[in-house]
Amino acid sequence: MRLLLVHPSALMYSEIFLRLEPLGLERVAGAALEAGHEVRVVDLQVLPVARLRDEVRSFRPEAVGFSLNYLANIPEAIDLAGKVKREVPGCFVFFGGHSVSFVAEEVLEQSAGAVDAVVRGEGEPAVAPLLEAVRDGDVDGVPGIVTAAGRGPAPLMLHGIDTPLPARDLMRNRRRYFIGELDPCASVEFTRGCPWDCSFCSAWTFYGRSYRKASPEAAAEDLARIREPNVFIVDDVAFIRPEHGNAIADEVERRGIRKQYYLETRSDVLLRHPEVFERWARLGLRYMFLGMEAIDAEGLDLYRKRISPDENIRALEAARRMGIQVAINLIVDPAWDEERFRVVREFALSVPEIVHFTVMTPYPGTEIWHTESRRLTTRDYRLFDIQHAVVPTTLPLERFYEELVRTQAVINRKHLGLRTAFGAARVLGRNLLRGQTNFARMLWKFNQVYNPRRQLADHARPVRHELPLPQRLDVGDRRLLYVHTRGGAKDTRKDACGDTRKDTPAHRTAD
Repeated sequence: MRLLLVHPSALMYSEIFLRLEPLGLERVAGAALEAGHEVRVVDLQVLPVARLRDEVRSFRPEAVGFSLNYLANIPEAIDLAGKVKREVPGCFVFFGGHSVSFVAEEVLEQSAGAVDAVVRGEGEPAVAPLLEAVRDGDVDGVPGIVTAAGRGPAPLMLHGIDTPLPARDLMRNRRRYFIGELDPCASVEFTRGCPWDCSFCSAWTFYGRSYRKASPEAAAEDLARIREPNVFIVDDVAFIRPEHGNAIADEVERRGIRKQYYLETRSDVLLRHPEVFERWARLGLRYMFLGMEAIDAEGLDLYRKRISPDENIRALEAARRMGIQVAINLIVDPAWDEERFRVVREFALSVPEIVHFTVMTPYPGTEIWHTESRRLTTRDYRLFDIQHAVVPTTLPLERFYEELVRTQAVINRKHLGLRTAFGAARVLGRNLLRGQTNFARMLWKFNQVYNPRRQLADHARPVRHELPLPQRLDVGDRRLLYVHTRGGAKDTRKDACGDTRKDTPAHRTAD
């Protein structure tokens, strides 16, 4: 079957700070290729929408799948799905991905027939059975599938994440993927899932608090296949298990793999296993993202981070000693006033680390989506991008955005201004000599992208598709929030190597 996979366009923060290769979509493509299908991929982060139109007309796909890991892309995907249907009337169009898994029925209804099905849960074990069912004319019984007729069996979960291999060779304009000065940058996955339960996050609810590890051999093999000199490790929390991080490091050293790395982790994990991060620093770990989220105990308790401000500060000191540059994330509460913004600015300027800001946003799939008592001020999918306020602000909305952008601009001048450009001249020169301009462009684009008038105007755009109203849910039993559960359907199909897989997560941990 001819399958076309599509990633929607980049979101607001991706216009400056990063643009990551769609690793999940590449893995779904790999699963479809293993099953014998003909696959093409269009990533609208790096290609114009006209390329999708041309691909549809020339390839004449029998099935088109849209990756929707971000709510803000849903209206765009619905519109594109309608255009695909008009161009190829018999084409089967489906959505899949993290965010759409939590609003599958509502999105199907909003698409008004442009979308035939939504895949809830992981895409790799679903794509081959779905395409087989499309060919046979009956998709309702496919695990994880939602159609106008209702939900099918529970979604399947991969037992291990060694396979399928990502089909990176299908991607065009790979040179457009970057994160900061790591330009260009590929992505790799060592583990999947998160055992923590932060109230603002939906990673743990999507995977049912499961946590799976790639084998060290498979992880190193995937790294060895990557041509880019830089790699972003996409794990929600890197190196939770120190023995796993060390085993991959053994393989990397044995194979002589030389890359520069960027990863995400937690402060307590870094403090608990500093020797693993020190070893990876010797292997090329240059950047680390720490989700501090708040600078005081009250804020950390609000988001159920289960960590103290002192631990966060000690983690920053540890990373400095290792020579790892840290990017901190802080969550901006819409309840902040001018004084709170001022205090946060002072903190951000007092530390040498890069500081990013994201606006507190109750997403479907998070605990606060069900427990947040403040009324949503908008249900426009496009505003759920962690750069807009979607609940009432203490300050007038215009003033809130002015303070937010003022705070971001102070940090921008600290890290991305003219002084930084001179300080990073060697990096800029090296990148430009290779024809890489992503990092150079990001140094100058801040004022074009982050503008309080632009953000305020976004609220006035006509709205065609809206999020469903949140329903109050007794989250005493948190399994009610899960997409993947232990009691889900069992995948007893054989893979291409003849191995039998079952939906039994490798192990679960709790903090």
